Amino acid sequence: MMKPRIAIDMDEVMADIEPKFQKIYEREFGEKITRDDYWGQKIYETRDETRYIRDFLHDKGFFRDLEVMPDSQEVIRELMEDHEIFITTAAMEFRSSFEDKYDWLQEHFPFLHWKNFVFCGDKSIIRADYMIDDHVRNLESFQGTGLLFTASHNIHEDRFTRVDNWQQVREYFKTQKAK
Repeated sequence: MMKPRIAIDMDEVMADIEPKFQKIYEREFGEKITRDDYWGQKIYETRDETRYIRDFLHDKGFFRDLEVMPDSQEVIRELMEDHEIFITTAAMEFRSSFEDKYDWLQEHFPFLHWKNFVFCGDKSIIRADYMIDDHVRNLESFQGTGLLFTASHNIHEDRFTRVDNWQQVREYFKTQKAK
């Protein structure tokens, strides 16, 4: 019997990109910015002059030292007991991110096998039972059940089951198992 398959996004789901952007913002503009200041949008969408901050995503090393989302390691390890787990990241947009993301996964999630890493450009190719992602565009074309992981840029979205953190992911899958 095959285990249900879960596709899990990296950035803003497993890897917390916000603290890094906050540091870049502070360095570039000489002022602190908090999540409340950009809630409802990306940090680089707050003012016209902040748009260039997005360009840092192309820098080698940008994705290598991101913080791990709280509880993600523990919950993913638990989910592996009853599910196939595939980390699905749209790494092709940022060419230099591939090696960074691979190394980050090896460091922070050593219990995941490299065969379960999917680096792609378009997530519509992903076939799984569930997808956990922060971008609605990835869930719109997904054929399984989409779980929207809360991020500042998706708070107005209500078409998908929302999970705010990894504890809620755990609870969601506990209820699925009980059915």
